[in-house]
Amino acid sequence: QVQLVESGGGMVRPGGSLRLSCAASGAIFSIYGMGWHRQAPGQPRELVAAITRAGITTYADSVKGRFTISRDNGDNTLYLQMNSLKPEDTAVYYCNADPPLWDLWGQGTQVTVSS
Repeated sequence: QVQLVESGGGMVRPGGSLRLSCAASGAIFSIYGMGWHRQAPGQPRELVAAITRAGITTYADSVKGRFTISRDNGDNTLYLQMNSLKPEDTAVYYCNADPPLWDLWGQGTQVTVSS
């Protein structure tokens, strides 16, 4: 069963913005904190932003000040607002519980930052 569905990726020029969305099940949202992860070719998957059930957020140093994670508990949706995008942000972005659960990894959404 697909429980997390990412969307909102695409191609954007450096300095541009994208907002990623992750539609989650209500059960996941009610039980776990959530996070956004990304993986570029040849690189390990990394956590870029996380939000607890209480709304406390954390960010990787590489995205701090540029990305904002948020959630809408009514819609069971996780968001990642990405501003001032850089080519180094190019990756497949995934949402998952935080800490991630293996069975919840989905297909992700591709973000490509290129001129």
